[in-house]
Amino acid sequence: MQVTGVRSLLYEHDTSRLLGDVNTPKGRKRHAALVVYLDTNTELTGIGLGTPAARPHIEALTQVLVGRDPRGVRGLWKMMTDAAFKVGVVGPIAAGISVLDMALWDLKAKANEEPLWKTLGAAEPRVRAYASGLDMPLSDEQLQSYYEHMASQGVSAGKLKGGANLDDDLRRIEIMQRALATSGKPVMLMLDVNEHLTPKQAIRHVHTIEDNFDLTWIEEPARRWDSSGLRQISQAVRASVASGENLQNPGEFCSLLDERAVDVVQVGTGTAGLTGSIIVGDMAYGVERPVSGMNSPGSLFAHVAAAMPNHTMLEVLAAGHDALFDINITLADGFLELGNRPGLGIEFDIDRLMEHVVESPSKEAGPSPYGRRHDAGLNP
Repeated sequence: MQVTGVRSLLYEHDTSRLLGDVNTPKGRKRHAALVVYLDTNTELTGIGLGTPAARPHIEALTQVLVGRDPRGVRGLWKMMTDAAFKVGVVGPIAAGISVLDMALWDLKAKANEEPLWKTLGAAEPRVRAYASGLDMPLSDEQLQSYYEHMASQGVSAGKLKGGANLDDDLRRIEIMQRALATSGKPVMLMLDVNEHLTPKQAIRHVHTIEDNFDLTWIEEPARRWDSSGLRQISQAVRASVASGENLQNPGEFCSLLDERAVDVVQVGTGTAGLTGSIIVGDMAYGVERPVSGMNSPGSLFAHVAAAMPNHTMLEVLAAGHDALFDINITLADGFLELGNRPGLGIEFDIDRLMEHVVESPSKEAGPSPYGRRHDAGLNP
């Protein structure tokens, strides 16, 4: 089997609810994505999903793959990262590697005639889920409704978006706690402040919350690269510090792990692909740190999470990012159950997809259309 070429489409659609965090408090509903089809000289095609920013680099990176056997995924990942050596595995190039790496893994599992979780060596096809509302723009009533809906599917852990106002965070954490308790299971509470706070500010913020709630983790309480600040917070609060979702390659995790700056290591499809996230997961395993997978379209990252011995919980949005395709993953009794469809298990509704194809994504559909909040990190 040999890679022969690549095709890609950009598409855009509405999510099922407003999504937002401290940087986009009013929320947004437009979502843009890239689908890549990696063709071979057989009937098999690999599918990868990524961000529109990756598209300009897809053709050049694919030239590294053309003529090679796609089943040698980790070796091909190394070739792509070597090709990006001078600029670095960051930004749109990292995004391009990520989406092609996903398509390669999809091909490998399809060639094996088995689901990806089995190709990766998972013992069980299930992963514990936690609810993540991306819920800053939701009213209190909408917030309660979302977490009650997730609790009805057995989910008892939830992550609130916050950081802008302590009183709001305290009120909304209580709403989330009450809603998740309807699952009938012990509740786990997390707060994500998206790098909005300084280390000292984060410590004060979390101390007040911990006077009222048992917080499982505080996510991105300081800048993603601030290993000393993250460690300072971790040592000062009871909650675990979680970070890593916005790092783009394994090397960027070294200082966080060396300095024991994070208690929960976060990885996902953007960690230089599924291969990059697997490497980081192994790095974290070596220093006894749990890994938590980030949200992904259709929760496809569950394939990787199921094969990680130190994976704890996977973020689930349930916001309609999979509206244009079917995936063989279901949520039941608080766990994502993976099916037996070969590869990632993704099947697009081609007619619906073509109705949503765009030449370029709108500004409102970007991952963070308004950038970082203007007052972030300015309070001592």
